[in-house]
Order: sequence, then C-alpha cells, then structure tokens
Amino acid sequence: MKLLSTVAWGVLALAISSQVQAREAAPAAAPETAETQVDTIVVTGTRRVDRTAFESTAPVDVVSQEALKSIVSDEIMDKLAATTPSFNVQRLPAADGQAFVRPATLRGLSPDQTLVLVNGKRRHRSAVLGGRGQQGVDLAALGTSGIDRIEVLRDGASAQYGSDAIAGVINIILSDKTGFDGYAQTGRYYAGDGQKTEVGARYGVKLGDKGGVLVGAIDYTNADATSRTRQRPDAIAFQAANPGIKVPNPVQRWGQPDREVWRGSLNLTLPITDAVEAYGFATYSDLHGVTDFNWRNPSNDTSYKTSPVFPGWSLSQLYPAGFSPKFGQDETNASVNGGVRGDALGWAWDLSAGWGRDKVDYFLKNSINASFGPQSPTRFDDGSLIQQEETANFDVSRPLDLPTLAKPANLALGLEARKETYKIEAGDRYSWDVGPGAPAGLPSGSNGFPGYAPSQAGSWNQTSYAAYGDLDLPFSDRFDVDLAVRHEHFSEFGDTTDGKVAARWEFAPGFAFRGAASTGFRAPTAGQINNTRTSQGLNTTTLLLFTSGRLSPVNPISVALGGKPLKPETSRNYSFGFVFRHEGVTGSIDYYHIDVDDRFAVSPNFPVSSDLRAQLVAAGIPGADSLTTVSYFTNSFDTTTQGVDAVVSWRGAFWGGHGGLTAAWNWNDTQVTRSKATEVSRLARINIQDGLPEHAANLSFDYARGPISGLVRVRWSGRWTDAQQNGAADLIQTFGAKTLVDLSVSAQLTSALKLTVGAENLFDTYPDEATFQASRGLIYSRNAPYDTDGGLWYARLSAKF
Repeated sequence: MKLLSTVAWGVLALAISSQVQAREAAPAAAPETAETQVDTIVVTGTRRVDRTAFESTAPVDVVSQEALKSIVSDEIMDKLAATTPSFNVQRLPAADGQAFVRPATLRGLSPDQTLVLVNGKRRHRSAVLGGRGQQGVDLAALGTSGIDRIEVLRDGASAQYGSDAIAGVINIILSDKTGFDGYAQTGRYYAGDGQKTEVGARYGVKLGDKGGVLVGAIDYTNADATSRTRQRPDAIAFQAANPGIKVPNPVQRWGQPDREVWRGSLNLTLPITDAVEAYGFATYSDLHGVTDFNWRNPSNDTSYKTSPVFPGWSLSQLYPAGFSPKFGQDETNASVNGGVRGDALGWAWDLSAGWGRDKVDYFLKNSINASFGPQSPTRFDDGSLIQQEETANFDVSRPLDLPTLAKPANLALGLEARKETYKIEAGDRYSWDVGPGAPAGLPSGSNGFPGYAPSQAGSWNQTSYAAYGDLDLPFSDRFDVDLAVRHEHFSEFGDTTDGKVAARWEFAPGFAFRGAASTGFRAPTAGQINNTRTSQGLNTTTLLLFTSGRLSPVNPISVALGGKPLKPETSRNYSFGFVFRHEGVTGSIDYYHIDVDDRFAVSPNFPVSSDLRAQLVAAGIPGADSLTTVSYFTNSFDTTTQGVDAVVSWRGAFWGGHGGLTAAWNWNDTQVTRSKATEVSRLARINIQDGLPEHAANLSFDYARGPISGLVRVRWSGRWTDAQQNGAADLIQTFGAKTLVDLSVSAQLTSALKLTVGAENLFDTYPDEATFQASRGLIYSRNAPYDTDGGLWYARLSAKF
C-alpha cells in the first residue's frame, strides 16, 4: 500500500496541474468571519429550519471544513479535541481494540453518553466495548473530505433524539457542494518515526436542473507506528544472563499502532417533483492495524515450561529471546441511509430508513497456544465482533399561527423504530481451545488475547420504539421557548419518558440569556448485556502475566457473585448561559450541571478460587485454567458533573489583511455521589473523578494577507491523575499541566492550489514521565488525554476548483 499511496499522490498532482497550469496566483480568501459563523443555520438541537447558532436556546459549536483541515490528524476525534476544550480523546496504546477504536468524551462523561448523528440521522455504534464497558460510535470510521461541517450540541438532548444524548450531540453534516476539493499530505514526528501519508478528495456534480446533487469523497491514510519506549529492566537482566541470545531493544513498542485506512462517503439529493425529493447517503471504511503487546520473558513466563507431554520441545526453540505478541484488527464499517421528504397539506414530512454495521476481526501474530506445544500455530484468528443497527423514522413538522406569538410556532412530531444486533463469531480452534499440555501448567488460548470460543459466540438483539413531540414558541422577537417530550419502549427493560424545556431571552440587541432543563437516559446495549471477554495484563511489580475474565452480568456465575440485569442510566441536565455579539466580537459562557444515576461500569475484580475456576472451565471460558480474577458489568454508582464552557472570538481587518482570534476554556468537575464499596473500587473512583483534566483551554490566531496565511494555536490541559491496579498494589500518579503550540503557514500558489507547511506541538513538549509504569518500558502514561509522541512536522498540497 506504500506504492499505492505514492501513485495516489501522483494522480492527485496530475489532476491539480491540469486545472491550474494556465492560472495565475490569486490572493487567499478571507477567513470565515465571526458573524458568518454565528449566523450559520444549524439543524442540531432544533426542529426549525431557520435557526442560527447565535439564536439557539442551547450552545451549538459549528466546526467548519476549514477548521477540520487545520488539524493534522486524519481522525475526527483529534480535530474536535483541538477545537473544543470540553471534548477529550485518549490514545490508549496496547489496549486491545481500544488502540484502534479510541474512546472520546464530551464534558467528561462516558463515550457512549454522547449521541452521534450523520446528516441528522443516528449513527450506529462500534462493535468494540471499551475498558469500562462503554460502547460508543467509532468516529475514526468517518473521513473528513466529505464533511461540510460538524455541529456539536453541548446540552442534554434525550427528549429530542433518544438514548445516548446525555452529554450532548455531535452531528456530522456531509457536503452537498459541487466541484473538486482534494489534498495530499505527509508528516513525521521529530523523533523520526510515525511517518504518515494522507490523500483525500471530494467531487460533487449537479443532477438535473432542479437542484439535485451527488457528492463523493474518499480518504486514504497510511501511518507507521511510533515508539516512546525504554528497554524493560527485566529484558536488560535477561540479556546480561544470556549473552548468547540477541534480545531486541526495545522488546516491545509503546506508541501509536501501524494503520492503513480507507474511508469514503456518498451524499445524494434528487428532486422528484417540485414538492418531493429523494435523498440518501452512505459511508464506508476499511481499517487494518497492528500494535504490540507486553513482552513475554523466557525466565518466568509459564509458556516456557517444559512438559513430558511434549518431549524434546520447548518454546525457547521458537522464541529464544521471548516474544511480544502482535495484536491487530481488520475492521469494516458501513452505513446506508435514504428516504423521501416533501410538503403536503401544510406539513413538511420526512420518511427514512437507515442501516449500519461495524465488523471487527481480531488476529494475533508472533504468539503461541502453549498448551498445544509444537502443534500450535503462531498466528491466530481470534474471532469477530459485529454491531448492526436498523432504524426507520417518520417525521413531520408545520408552522402554527397562534395569536399570542410574534411569529409562527413550529410543531414537530415523529416516530422511530430501531433494532440493534450484536454478534460474536468464534475464532479458530487454537485461539481458544485447551491443549494436552494444560494439566502440566502450560497456558491455553492464544497468548496475549485468547480467542472467542463457541461457548461465547452468538447473536443477540434489542428493539425499541419511540414517539416524540417538539414545540417551539417564539413569544416575541426576543423571547423563545422550546418544549420537547419523548416516550420510548425497549424490549430489554421497558419504557422511559423524557422531557426538555429550553428558553432564550435577548434582552438587548446582540445580548441574550439562555437556559435549559431536561431528563435523559442511555439504554444498555445488547453487547453490554451479553459480551464475555478474557484479557491478559502484566503485574508491574512481579513482571508476571495475569489473566482476567469479564463475564456477562446475566451469566449464572456473575449472578452468584452479585451481578444483576443491567438497567438504563438516567440523567437530569440543567444549564444556563449568556451569549453576545458586538462589532466583530462574539462570545458565550454556559454553566452546566448533570446528574447521572445508575452509571455503567465494570465491577471490582473477584479472586478466582479453585472452585470458581472449575465452574469457569465448565462454562467454556477461554483461558479459564489460568484466570486469576473475574468481573462483570454493573449499574453501580451515581455522579454529578458540573462545569463551565466559555468561548470568545474576534474577526476583522488587521494589519492590511484579515485576522481572527478565538479563545475557549472549559472547567469540568465530576464527583461520585453514591456507590457501593463492593462495586466501585477506589481506583475506579479516582479515574472517574480525576482521570481527565479539570481545566482545558485553547487559543488560536489566524491571519491572511494576499496569498499568505497562517495559524497559531495554543492548547493547554490541566492536571489529571492515572490510577491502575497492579496485583495487590495500587498505582496512582498525578500529572502536571501541559501547553502545546501548533503553527502553520500557507501560500496560495494559484487560484486553485495551496501549499501548507507546519508543525503540531512545535516545541516538542512531552508530558511527565509515568514513573509507576517504568518497569514495563512505558515512558508516558497510556491513558494520557493528549498525544505523547512529541512534535510533528507536516506539509500539505491542496486543490480546489
């Protein structure tokens, strides 16, 4: 694929040159103005079709395509994290599937407590369950070339959109613009690794003479791995004791994985009559990625035991210097949505259906199922996870002329039916089976990531039906009230009804107060109810591997340990704020308070006794013969999250050109207000309350004069704490605040061609070292809320015509 990326660069360059050969250099377009930004019509958080971001009763950030392009990363999460301080994403190297499907949070809540929409339609979840059980949307599956803008509603919206919208809503709006827009980009970290090539293009064409349009987009990324690792002390000791064996230095990588990703999208609008149009959109992504797992030390790893069952065989013959399993996933993520909409009898109507599917195939290389000795392969197919969702919606709305209102009210009604299915497909036999060497103490299952066994495989589904009503009441030109109510029935737990009231009062031209109160919920998913998993870790004191199991909460063994059927998380959201704009300056400040009850988590680990081990083996749990602890998902605690979002920006003429300055700050504090000591460990409490920075801010300045433009961005993250369990010990470390600076300069070479060079983390700033993880070769905490790879330079060539 390296060759393919090079060819793609050439094709793009030829396409550009054919369009710009005869053109002359033109001055850069003026940056988008603040007035334009706040006057952008938004479709998130409202059923009206004429409301701007400034007029919204709740805070809505509009992240433009230009802002997305200013962030080097190919993943949407990083772009949002750089522009929205209340949005966080972690890197999580060597964290199984989370190395590729990274958890992203809004306002410090769980990743699956933020609803994601594409063109206003619900996006399906990822098949991967995170370390704390969250099952959110994989934003990395969406390419950026086909996106027009992203609207981020920072307010509870379950009464409007249903499950998951406790923290807010991210609505990704696909482009409907005609013409061509493309880019080619390369970059590398200052440390000399992580070379990344990106190529992307969007092309839109008119269909007919009634406003039809078809837009296609594609993005390709090839990213090499990074490594911020020191040699493990036990590897140094093993090398000293065995000078005849060449031990790699380092024996494993801690850093970003190798990735190759294709992403694409189509967006179609096709008028049928003057009053009816058909529409549809589709997305697709294909990811291949590989990362390292912990090194297995021949001097103490149980896989190196000799057994009379396999005379003359030892794992030292295959891996004399130990081995670090290479964990990977092949993921295909696809969605199709379509419908018809129009006007009839004074009502605007929209009938639509959608389908989405995420399939993750796990594999493991450079490993062994030691219980099979010389019969074991070294590469394993560990099974597949599949999340599939089907949704049907019928929405109607109409204006209502009421004599007491300054202008027509807006009434919206809707119905929704949704089915989600979660599947587990078993891996190959050697990835999970118990071989003849197990009684002699040789561990079973593919070492590093035991595969899914037939006993764990299956298909489970959940259905839901919903009805909603939404009424917007403009009592005057300056005072507006929104009301919403939604009732939903789930096959797995029953009914829920939620409501919201929001209001905005513009007490003077350009100055307004706004506030909202609502209830919300997040339904447990079929995957969370039924998934069973076995994983391995490293005790950083003894440097011995341990195997832990996580059972379904309805598994009889979980029930015996105190597990109960999962129920919805419920919330109460309150917010109020102030928004203004005056002479090129706009700003807002919003306070929020979110109470969430029955939050979802993993129970503390229960030690595995000999009797419990026998039950787990009988239940067919992979690797049960070597399990040391087990846990299960549970509704275990309540939290209160409160905070403040503040944003101010200015844009206008400056020093003979156009400039803009934007500052944003977020304070976010979460406290556990109720928990059971047997269900929420001290470490879990610390991570919930202090695992993300309480304060975060960014400051950006952009400037354009003639053909030259530039951007400076300063990102600041406050203190945060990492807490992990290490056998019988607790590992806790607090990390200090860090400031990262980004810089880019662009030259408009022609009216169609632009060259940008720049650096993210310009001054090569690294976080504090994770001293409590030094024994495993890890320099920086893998739970850091920002990249830990240092400075990155890049160059981008883009074309637009």
